This record gives sequence, C-alpha cells and structure tokens, in this order.
Amino acid sequence: MLFLKRILFFCFLTTPSFLVLPLKKEGLLKMLCVTNIKNCVIISLNMINLKEQLNCSQYEAVRTIDRPVLVIAGAGSGKTRVIEYKVLYLIQNNFSPSSILLLTFTRKSAEEMLSRAGKHDPRCTEVEGGTFHSFCFKILKRYSRIIGISNSFIILDEGDAEDLLKKCASELKFFNKEKKTPNKRTLRKIISMSINKDMTIKEVIQRYYPYYIEFSEDIGKIREKYFEYKINKNYLDYDDLLIYMKVLLEDEGFRNMISERYRYIMVDEYQDTNKLQGDITYYLAERHKNITVVGDDAQSIYNFRGASHENIMKFPNLFPECKIVRL
Repeated sequence: MLFLKRILFFCFLTTPSFLVLPLKKEGLLKMLCVTNIKNCVIISLNMINLKEQLNCSQYEAVRTIDRPVLVIAGAGSGKTRVIEYKVLYLIQNNFSPSSILLLTFTRKSAEEMLSRAGKHDPRCTEVEGGTFHSFCFKILKRYSRIIGISNSFIILDEGDAEDLLKKCASELKFFNKEKKTPNKRTLRKIISMSINKDMTIKEVIQRYYPYYIEFSEDIGKIREKYFEYKINKNYLDYDDLLIYMKVLLEDEGFRNMISERYRYIMVDEYQDTNKLQGDITYYLAERHKNITVVGDDAQSIYNFRGASHENIMKFPNLFPECKIVRL
C-alpha cells in the first residue's frame, strides 16, 4: 500500500494525457490518476472522497464551481479546509493549475494551503498563490508599459514611504508649526487610507484623526508633492501597486486577456480587503464569474489599511447569482 501511495514516474513514447485506472485492493475500489507531462506519466493515489473529509457546508462550498460563491466563516469553522479542498476539486475537474489564482493576505498562508492541497495531488502546488500586492507586482512588471509606466520601477516599502513623506513635509516646512503635527507614520496612514477607502484627506481626518483637522489642506499638499516625487523617480509604494493594477483592469481588452489566463479566482480573508482590492477582485472575475471568496463578516483586522467588511456585504450585489454558504 505504501508503494501505491508514492508518486510513480513512467516514461512512454506515447500515452493518453489522462487515464483513470480501477484497482481492487482489500475489497475497496481505488482510483489512480495518471497525467502525462512531457512523455512522463505521473501516477498518484489522490481521488479523495470529499464527503468523508468535509462537513455539509464545507462540502457545498467546495463542490460549487458553476457560479460565484461567498463563504461566511467565523474563527474555527474550517474555512482553510474549504480553500484546500476547493483547489483540489478544481484540479480534479480539469482546471489547469496555472489557470487558478489564490489571493491571501500573507504569502505564508497561501503556501500552507497549497502545500496541504498538494499532499492530495501534487499538481495543486503549481497553482499561483500569494498576496494582492505580490500578484499586482508580477502583473505590473510585465504590463506596466501599457499605462505608461516603466517596468524598471522601484518599490518603496512602508519605511521608505514614511521617510519620503517626511522629506516632502519638511520641504513644505510642515513640521515648523507651533501646534503638534502628525508624524511621518501618521501622515502615511492618512494618505494611504484616503487611497484605499476612496476618501478625501479631509474626510479621513474628520473620521479617524479629528484632532488634526486644521492640517487637512497642508496634508493634501504633502500628498501632491509625494506623488510628484514618486513619478519623477519611478517609485511605486504598496498602494500604487493596487492603483495601477486597477487602471490596467479598467481596460476591457486587458481585462479579457487576464480573465482568459486566470479562469478561477479564490480570495481568503475577504473581510480584510479594502475598496481597491475589492474592485480588483471584481474585475478579475467579472467575465467568467468563477470566483470564491471566504471571509468573516464580523471581523476585520486590517482596518488601518482601509479594510472594510463592506466588500462582503456588496458581493451579492456585484454577483447576483452567487451562492452564500455559512460554515
């Protein structure tokens, strides 16, 4: 039995791209999946009985691939298993690994979910998974020239962005005022939040930093100088990755091309997406509507980045035919 569970490689001159071979073993029907890759047939014992692995709600979420799916999952409800087995189910229903995109908030979580799915079928590890920012970076590196941005752009991390904002504010003599002014980190938060929540600087300050309301106009000028500096130096910060990805996707031709490449979209921790990320998610799935998002409508840990559970609430409106599954 151990021998059967291993991945076996057999080289043939010609072989079908996919075979299902029945095997009687100890009274049970086992299935061996056979995939031809460059004249090598990879055989793995990986046909999983999903009903034995999942509860009823998880099973429903995994098996639904003909329409958008919104999975509402609280802590400890098994949402990770939904993504793990959904990846496996898609692979075993003839979706190419390269056509599946998994977006999460940490690279580690994407790697862990795909690794677990890969234990059932090694093809699952070939699925593209990562953060919104890493995905946008990859696409922009290849296609940024379409919107007039050199693909040799340099990424500013959060520390770099804060330092550049401090430089811009100092040049405008912002810190020379008699009253206490927001420091570089707070300036970064205010400006970033205005972008991710699609709000004006004044609206952000009124709602989240009312004690700095008298500096609204000054901070608006700092933002303008900051943007100019980035353009002149070919710098992009993390927010810019999302902004320019959305700009790319607003082009119908580009959007259709990306939709052809990524035929199924999955998003974890959807409650932590901000408006820009919600828009990107919609554009990616607008054409084929093959999308599953998983989130907790009662929790959002990235509010400081502009995250909002509103994306969960709006999902059924954007995709009226969606199925809602509560774990």
